[in-house]
Amino acid sequence: MALEITDANFEEMVLKSDKPVLIDFWAEWCGPCRMVGPIVEELSKEYEGKAVIGKVNVDNNPNISMNYGIRNIPTLLIFKNGEIVDKQVGAVPKSILSNKLNAQLA
Repeated sequence: MALEITDANFEEMVLKSDKPVLIDFWAEWCGPCRMVGPIVEELSKEYEGKAVIGKVNVDNNPNISMNYGIRNIPTLLIFKNGEIVDKQVGAVPKSILSNKLNAQLA
């Protein structure tokens, strides 16, 4: 299951991770977010042990969203060594997210 990333645990879970991290910025009222949600859950199972997969509820965690300039959701950011290395705005097929993650695992 995708981890719940919050303002409180962001630094520990994302910036200090020794694995690539995919974060889904979402909100309950967002239709496209509901399409991406199940894909993110599938990825969390498939990449267990290889990458960290998490979700940030933008309504509950405004600091992270502001710090990274999240204006549209869903936005998916991929971090490696504490830095953003890739970004996807909007709903996309699972294959695109898998390709982006695989590029960071190489």
